[in-house]
Amino acid sequence: METFSLGTSALKASQLAYGCWRIGGPGESSEITLEREAAGSRASLAAFEAGYTLFDLADIYCHGEAERIFGKVLKSIPGMRERILIVSKCGIRKAGDPDADSPYRYDFSAGHIIWSCEQSLKRLGLERIDLYLLHRPDYLCDPEEVAQAFSRLKQAGKVAEFGVSNFSPAQFAALQKACPMRLIANQVEISLMKLDCFHDGTLTQCSTEQITPMAWSPLGGGRLGASDPIDLRDADHARRLHIREVLDLIARSRETSRAVIAIAWLLKHPVKILPIVGSTDPERIRELTKAVDVHLTREEWYRLLEAALGHRLP
Repeated sequence: METFSLGTSALKASQLAYGCWRIGGPGESSEITLEREAAGSRASLAAFEAGYTLFDLADIYCHGEAERIFGKVLKSIPGMRERILIVSKCGIRKAGDPDADSPYRYDFSAGHIIWSCEQSLKRLGLERIDLYLLHRPDYLCDPEEVAQAFSRLKQAGKVAEFGVSNFSPAQFAALQKACPMRLIANQVEISLMKLDCFHDGTLTQCSTEQITPMAWSPLGGGRLGASDPIDLRDADHARRLHIREVLDLIARSRETSRAVIAIAWLLKHPVKILPIVGSTDPERIRELTKAVDVHLTREEWYRLLEAALGHRLP
């Protein structure tokens, strides 16, 4: 895979990123068995060997276990750390933290940001995170307080660059105004199943401000590549069927899979969307790298957009 710069920074990443959400097990599981850990290690290694150079983590993934597992992978592969970029996120606090009656919430207080970063570094066994993101917008966010926390982490050498996740353009702009450093990424949900960023100004802001949009769930939670029947009781079933039909048509003409075409659709956009692949199947991880060599025509791209919208363009 080719590499490109993240935002305005000197960091260079592969065209696809590997998402480590499930390397400790499915969903938010905190029960880590030896089998699950071994499978997560194999998936991470498969991504590294396939050319993925950006690995995306978060403090809440498997209650911190994903970071710990990935840290063990780093230690086991000589030279791996020097060849990759590590992303982690903070700001989501689950129910029961720290007290039994504490609600699920978001926390961008300076103390929590700094503490969370330090805990992630310990689990990863590292001295520095390459890109640190705020996970979901905190309703009580004080941009000046966040800026102070970021500055302290950067000055201490614990973080190289900063960004956000799931921020609207207005939220991004407000935080950027307070921060002395450039925010280089916004990680948002983008796929043929989720088109919000094409309409809400997110991609326009990324283009004009040289921000890298990182696409989580680029296969719509796996639905775009799945072969199981679509539930006809689903209110959205007709649109989903049409998307699948058009993906199949293009995939057959190019002798590849539906999932590869869905990723290639994101890569076609000139803003340089960075899809985050989340599969733990080594074969699928390797297969999706084929997307970087698929260059869809404008006609194919718009045919898929029309299917995703569920109607023709005005």
